[in-house]
Amino acid sequence: MSRMSVTSVRRWVLALCLAVCSVTAFAQASDPTPLQFHDAAEETRFHRLTAELRCVMCQNQSLADSNAQIAHDLRREVLDLMRQGRNDAQVKQFLVDRYGEFVLYKPEVAPGTYILWFGPLFLLLAGGVWVGLIVAKRSKRPAPATDDTDQEW
Repeated sequence: MSRMSVTSVRRWVLALCLAVCSVTAFAQASDPTPLQFHDAAEETRFHRLTAELRCVMCQNQSLADSNAQIAHDLRREVLDLMRQGRNDAQVKQFLVDRYGEFVLYKPEVAPGTYILWFGPLFLLLAGGVWVGLIVAKRSKRPAPATDDTDQEW
């Protein structure tokens, strides 16, 4: 092959790769129909509830803020559960049974979640004790002797 044809083949391969990448970027289907609420109270309750739940895919966004397809599906599921007459605690329990405690932004204080609730406090106390020990150890050392004759100003 000539040098020109190798270059053109590379360009075609690059163009093909870019086309495939751009198609996969738009592969996530958007929610075709927005949710319809019966009244303002249902909408308020829905938004409050979805703000307290975590997207199981995004992990750092609430269910209300996420644009992931599973978040769209879970929002529909939450609305369906609400319309079945379940209260907020029952809706949350349904999602916890399905996805685990991770789905809650504020998991209940229970033996399984003690590390989440009390871990930061324990680390802060341990760090304070550690700094206190270092300060106490340094204060017991004698100050180094200085000879004023060797200093130059």
